[in-house]
Amino acid sequence: MWCIVMCMKAHTLRTNIVLDEDLLKEAARLTGIRTKRLLVHEGLLALVDTKRRRPLSALRGKIKFAPNYDYKAARSRTR
Repeated sequence: MWCIVMCMKAHTLRTNIVLDEDLLKEAARLTGIRTKRLLVHEGLLALVDTKRRRPLSALRGKIKFAPNYDYKAARSRTR
């Protein structure tokens, strides 16, 4: 019980999980991260970041441009 309380206070949780070894190797190769703990942590951060983003379709009709905004002129400036 003491370990669980201490781990929760530090905002960490010790657990056992079964991981796909090939997936871990590929993730390590792509990221350069060498430990399983950091790979899982980075994966969770990426998942949370992705899920927190609002889909563009949710913004439809909610963005109002200035009346004199010329989107065609803006396109030609960036090219």
